[in-house]
Amino acid sequence: MRGQLGRVFAIAQHRTEVSQADFEQTAGRPGKMETRVRDDVQLTELEERIFSVFTTVLKKFGLKTQLRVAGGWVRDKLIGRDSTDIDIAIDDMLGSEFCEKVNLHLASLGEETHSVGVIKSNPDQSKHLETANMRVLGMSIDFVNLRAETYAENSRIPQMEFGTPKQDAYRRDLTINSLFYNINTREVEDFTDRGIEDLKAGIIRTPLPAESTFLDDPLRVCRSIRFGARFQFELDEELKKAAASEAVRTALSNKVSRERIGHEIELMLGGKTRNEPCSTLKILIFSRQFFILIRVRSPSRQFQRITEGVLLLLLLCVDTLRAATRVLEKYGGSVHLNKAHRQICLLGALFLPLRSCSCLEGKKRIPVSTHIISKSLMLKNKDAVGVETILSSAKEFKLVSQKLLQSELEVSKELKESVQREDPETAALFKHRVELGSALRKIKELWRCTLLLSSILDLPSVTSQAGAAMVALSVDNELWIEEKAKICNFVEKAVNKLGLENIWEEKPVLGGNEIKDTLNLAPGKQVQEWKDKVLLWQLAHPSGTAEECLEWLREENVKRLKV
Repeated sequence: MRGQLGRVFAIAQHRTEVSQADFEQTAGRPGKMETRVRDDVQLTELEERIFSVFTTVLKKFGLKTQLRVAGGWVRDKLIGRDSTDIDIAIDDMLGSEFCEKVNLHLASLGEETHSVGVIKSNPDQSKHLETANMRVLGMSIDFVNLRAETYAENSRIPQMEFGTPKQDAYRRDLTINSLFYNINTREVEDFTDRGIEDLKAGIIRTPLPAESTFLDDPLRVCRSIRFGARFQFELDEELKKAAASEAVRTALSNKVSRERIGHEIELMLGGKTRNEPCSTLKILIFSRQFFILIRVRSPSRQFQRITEGVLLLLLLCVDTLRAATRVLEKYGGSVHLNKAHRQICLLGALFLPLRSCSCLEGKKRIPVSTHIISKSLMLKNKDAVGVETILSSAKEFKLVSQKLLQSELEVSKELKESVQREDPETAALFKHRVELGSALRKIKELWRCTLLLSSILDLPSVTSQAGAAMVALSVDNELWIEEKAKICNFVEKAVNKLGLENIWEEKPVLGGNEIKDTLNLAPGKQVQEWKDKVLLWQLAHPSGTAEECLEWLREENVKRLKV
């Protein structure tokens, strides 16, 4: 990962190291809010039905099992947030065993049953629990057993045993995630005696000493920071020191699988609040965890001190992500982005300042974003391909958008009607339709992501190092955000009014054989070139028929033969 990327990371001449104080200042109090915590959990109608199924199973099979909902669901319920992330902790059997009994009960009632999926534990990669999953009354639910971990002599791999609720609570990542809701008694249980207290105070703290908690599963560092950013809670002092320690950084690099790190990055980008992705990433940068997560340097160099230049570049990436997030909030077309496309959009924004950087993979040079997404984070290949597509298309799409804006085109109902009847008085707009339609054909369903990135290309962080100091001012400037959202909304309407929705799915009105026979061509490359020309003709003649296109093709053939 040297070469171009290495030169980018050398953009500053200063050699000042990012200090512990920088991290602690950033992570200390990110706009901390008072938290109102309820006295009890209020169940939805579906949750009540599901829990009733579970208690009925206990009675039916004569089980003395205590069932508890663990972790995030309890936390969210107590602060008044909805949650569908139900994890059931079981005290005397494996989750898969209880699931089979649930299925037997549902089958006896004629209810739909589902197969039970089991994810095996992998302690060597800090995945200590076997997890069973099944759908109950339409909701996906995880089942695990309460656990205690003991270590054999001369082994760092824990041996899992059935544990008590208190043992399990202390093995959790954070006190606010250590709460239980006992389904049998319908009560909230706080076995650390600090879960509710820290939830009320807005503190991110580990139940056990922070360093040992992080060494047990180093990915908990990222989770701690992410939850702090989501809830605007303060990171505990001990936690901050442990997160920045070399021992924890080394463990994060060596002990956690790339797949788990990639999933954590996905959770950051899919944050439930506007500030969560950027706040999390900034704290990871200051705690020197970011390079470990994305591995932009070789392992032998990744613990070298972070210079001001490297810090500047990383913060530019985060500010570009923040700009995209803010514009997305005001861009009406964002409602059409599904979860997968939204992730591609945000990944593209994060890597926008690096879009001209590449690295060698074998003998092939590929974009840095592709390497990080597919190899370092082990995300889906379609994520890497999607990000590469929108990054490479953003500049061209910006030019098309600018022409539309400069044309003083009035996006209205009348425009759509004019296009449909090919009104000669509005002939000029068909040039815009061809240009915009051609761009859409290239990027297909990712065009909204490309549009968003194209709107923020003029950020100082993207076009100029000298203007980097202006980035935060631009992103925080409400008028600037409104202007970019206005551009996106204008192009969105133009696509609709010009009849270009899903234009990439439109097939040529003439087939390859018709084109070949009409132009007397041999099969091959030329036929495809004329197919593309037919598609351009269709963009300029949205109501054109196959016969009209064939007539145009004959005329073009005459011109071709004369030449």
